[in-house]
Amino acid sequence: MRIRQHAGARLVQNAVIAALVVVTVLPLLLMLNNSLKDRVSITRNPLAPPKELFVSNYEKAWVQGRIPSAAFNSMSITAGTIVVTILCASMAAYVFARRSVRGWQGFTIYFLVCNTLPKQLIIIPLFLILQRLKLINNIFAMMFIYGAVFTPFALFLLRTYFMGIDRDYENSAKIDGASMWQIFIHIIFPLVQPGLLTAAVIVGLWCWNEFLFAVTFLQTEEVSTIAVRFYSFIGRYNTEWGNMMAYAAIITVPVMVFFILLQNRFIDGMTAGGIKG
Repeated sequence: MRIRQHAGARLVQNAVIAALVVVTVLPLLLMLNNSLKDRVSITRNPLAPPKELFVSNYEKAWVQGRIPSAAFNSMSITAGTIVVTILCASMAAYVFARRSVRGWQGFTIYFLVCNTLPKQLIIIPLFLILQRLKLINNIFAMMFIYGAVFTPFALFLLRTYFMGIDRDYENSAKIDGASMWQIFIHIIFPLVQPGLLTAAVIVGLWCWNEFLFAVTFLQTEEVSTIAVRFYSFIGRYNTEWGNMMAYAAIITVPVMVFFILLQNRFIDGMTAGGIKG
């Protein structure tokens, strides 16, 4: 009886996994399929395989989408955001994990609210502030905006790692005369590298795909990002679906490869953080 129950549970589990794989992989296959077709063929039947390969879609997507400049802007903003977020979140998380901060519950509620509130609520006052400071179309300003948005999440994530580190490491370093800053940089910081990598990957993906703030605060083509340039293929009367799918393939495949290369460390980091928390 138990063997049948285990077999039935395994069958259901495999079915659910197979369904998730189909739901995840099918849109990617359709994207690659339609990236090699012309607009008429896609309109007639987007599910049909291409009768003729339109490789020129990739060339047009590369030129029209200005991928080199857009990718440079996105990578610059993403890298800067990761640095700002990790630095601020790691130091704050260490303090909250090691010191009895008064009103920690109040801070927790505040950060949770910051994570749950729709970002559209702050876009108008934020735009007025940046406009008055003459920081519209400024890439460096976007780094700090994204850093402020993503820091609460990274703080909660990294705090679980700091709480899982044995205090004996710090006590031994204090006996040897190390300061708090030296303990944090040379001892604690290296021990939470899995958590730092996990937070960096999540924040980087969010920043790379972010559209609302980018299209609002970066209004010229010189500073537009990958996500914003994606919508340049949507015309007033028609949409070049083939070029659009080719552009999506160009910007998606590198991210997928990067995530696949780091998936083991990413999963280990998420698992370790959940156990330590």
